[in-house]
Amino acid sequence: MERYNEITNKNQREIVLLQGRPCAWGKCVFCDYIADNSKDKDAMVRLNHEVLSRVTGKYGVLEVINSGSCFELPEETLEEIRNLIHEKKIQKLFFEAHWMYRHQLQRMREYMGIPIIFKIGVETFDKTFREEYLNKHADFDSPEEVRKSFDSPCLMVGIKGQTKEMIDYDIRMLKTHFELGTVNVFTNNSTDVKRDQELVDWFMQKYADLLEDPSVEVLYEKTDFGVGD
Repeated sequence: MERYNEITNKNQREIVLLQGRPCAWGKCVFCDYIADNSKDKDAMVRLNHEVLSRVTGKYGVLEVINSGSCFELPEETLEEIRNLIHEKKIQKLFFEAHWMYRHQLQRMREYMGIPIIFKIGVETFDKTFREEYLNKHADFDSPEEVRKSFDSPCLMVGIKGQTKEMIDYDIRMLKTHFELGTVNVFTNNSTDVKRDQELVDWFMQKYADLLEDPSVEVLYEKTDFGVGD
């Protein structure tokens, strides 16, 4: 599994895929990504140290992801990231966290001591689809509510049961309320959730301009950031 890469097109940065404890929620019906975790803290710390040793700081920006939220990384790894920030003169950090951690974001910002762009897996702003089908356990009512805590939503498109109207609304809310965002095109995996290829084709045609939009990253394959497998 590749755990380090450089993103050189939009928002240039280094990105690392680290290992943390099992996702605190872990019940989203579409997700099998959460398998990359461990309960062996020493093994996680060693693996994460090996990955972080590849960071050069060349862009001054680092994104750290894991199969869950940044708050599930070992304390030793978080401390190593903080030290790396100073050693490599990193000026901006990207982290991801579940909605349940929204009240802890400021504490992490203070701990790291630099601006953090917090991503959140929204998947959709349609609450019924998000909660009753996707089972996200993120019961916010509006994008404005998300924006109070998080900086960059991650949307998902191309799921059977989703509609064009849902996607239109999601993209409109992304562009209206957030400066940055990610759109993940759903890929079939080991779960029972299935890709709607007709919907994907429609999205890629209608929203082709997003591929050139510097504020939105469209991931057609789950490995488009160059990490994972």
